[in-house]
Amino acid sequence: MDATTTKSEPKKSVGRSLKLMFVWMGKYWPLLIIAFAFLYFISYIRTITPLFGQHIVDTILSDKESKLPPFFQNLIIGDTIGQKLLASALLIVAADFARAIAIFFRRAITAVYAERVGYHLRDNLYRRLQDLGYDFHSHSETGDLIQRCTSDVETYKNFISNQIIEVVRLILLVGLSIYQMIKLNVTLTLISILITPIILTIAIFYFRKVEKAFQTIEQNEAKMTTHVQENVSGARVVKAFANEQFEVTKFTKLNREFTDSDYRLIRKMAVFWSGTDFICFAQFFLIAVSGILFAVRQDITVGVYLAFLGYSGNIIWPMRQLGRLVGDFSKATVAVSRLDKIMSTPDEYVGEESATTPEIIGNVSFHEVGFQFPDSTYCQLENISFDVKKGETIAIVGKTGSGKTTLMNLLVRLLDVSHGEILIDGTSIDQIEKHHLRRHVGIILQEPFLFSKTVGENISISNHESEIERIQEVAKIAAVHDDIVHFEKGYETMVGERGVTLSGGQKQRVAIARMLLRPKPILIFDDSLSAVDTETDLQIRSALKKEWKASTVFIITHRITTAKEADRIIVLDHGKITESGTHAELIQKQGLYQQIWEIQSSIDFQLEEGEIHG
Repeated sequence: MDATTTKSEPKKSVGRSLKLMFVWMGKYWPLLIIAFAFLYFISYIRTITPLFGQHIVDTILSDKESKLPPFFQNLIIGDTIGQKLLASALLIVAADFARAIAIFFRRAITAVYAERVGYHLRDNLYRRLQDLGYDFHSHSETGDLIQRCTSDVETYKNFISNQIIEVVRLILLVGLSIYQMIKLNVTLTLISILITPIILTIAIFYFRKVEKAFQTIEQNEAKMTTHVQENVSGARVVKAFANEQFEVTKFTKLNREFTDSDYRLIRKMAVFWSGTDFICFAQFFLIAVSGILFAVRQDITVGVYLAFLGYSGNIIWPMRQLGRLVGDFSKATVAVSRLDKIMSTPDEYVGEESATTPEIIGNVSFHEVGFQFPDSTYCQLENISFDVKKGETIAIVGKTGSGKTTLMNLLVRLLDVSHGEILIDGTSIDQIEKHHLRRHVGIILQEPFLFSKTVGENISISNHESEIERIQEVAKIAAVHDDIVHFEKGYETMVGERGVTLSGGQKQRVAIARMLLRPKPILIFDDSLSAVDTETDLQIRSALKKEWKASTVFIITHRITTAKEADRIIVLDHGKITESGTHAELIQKQGLYQQIWEIQSSIDFQLEEGEIHG
């Protein structure tokens, strides 16, 4: 089962999938109705064609009753048999020409309809992905989401544009053919449709089998796609550990699982197609033999017999296509159910209609805040309470896993508190509209994400209208300007996918510059200076104090030299605040902070001693 399949996944059913197929058509369904109208005309002309042969054989050549509709009979005029045959031929050509024109317009309309539906579905999917919460994305695989938004959308689009048309064509062609056949001979008609219930029963059984097979194939393809996406993105890590062969072996295993599941489906399809082919040919033989016996007994004319042979093809071969349609329908229902996982997941902005957009200055209060992940058995944070005044700098230190990042995620509502309350300027963040909140809180992660754009474009993401002078200014504050100007193309240098062409420290500093481009009253540095040296760290923080001295700053750090410059230091241990105070106060206490301080001071001293004696 893929990673995105959770307890909240909507229950998959054929009925729901069909409903969603039509709902997602949106305002473009009238185009489908127009296509159906053309399809009716096309099918009607095709079912009239065998009657032209009956008219020629029975009426023109034998002077017997014609089964052609009176409209067409009146168009076949002439004084001689030759003239009547010529008129019949011209009328057949004209009817087929009109049918060809109708086919062209039907396909053109269907193509426009399919592309518009596909365009808007992809657009809505992307918008939905942007609005889904942190929890959804943290439990989803990137490769699987990409597959859903590309190949699954294509599967759905192809079904509503091709297979639905094919189903309606099959129904119209078979229905109109049976209607015309009943007018010719009821008994032979019943013999001709003997195959229908048999094929339908087999098709239903086949559908149940291949639906599960398609589900397995989609899951195996998603796993394989995710593996490829991860290894392409993490190519440097793979090479750094000489892990290429391991990853190739793992991919081969996933590729084999995908291929084997595909083979299992192909075997099922082979059995179905060969079996239904045998039944169809047996039915055709039965119609041919029965028609001869009826003609010999003069229950039908030779012309009617020839018409029945033509109509038998209109029934048998569409029934044979039913297997392909069932297979495509099975694949489409699987694709729709996977897309429904995204579309039916509530976005994180549900209930935001009554949220407010107050002025945010920078006073922050945590009141007995606690948090526990839904799939966790213990609380990540318990009874967190402290107040921060506008312009203060708070350092948060603690062991790995103590809850530092989780605390800041609660502040920007990537996560919601389990109990307690967080206030900004006296207003609970639950009452503040999320977009408004996040526009006023700048956060820089330890592992910043850079887009495959130029350095300048990555910095200007937060304000696309910024002048190059302003971009350079914030780059200097982030101590990355000197590095950029030494790149081959300066600020026009492409950073590569995920910023792979930059060092860890350069990526962090570009992310800092990006955040500083638009003033924010609250700033969060989530260990975002860990990849720069102490001197650069001090340089950046000194520049920040001058530039944004009115901003409230939270710094998550493991480096005591960074923490000691803060106005106050909060020490987290196992999700609780164990110490709080200034650097001078905390090193006097027998606590975790003093232990970290002594360890880091000892390491720094040993390094300095080594440099002196070296």
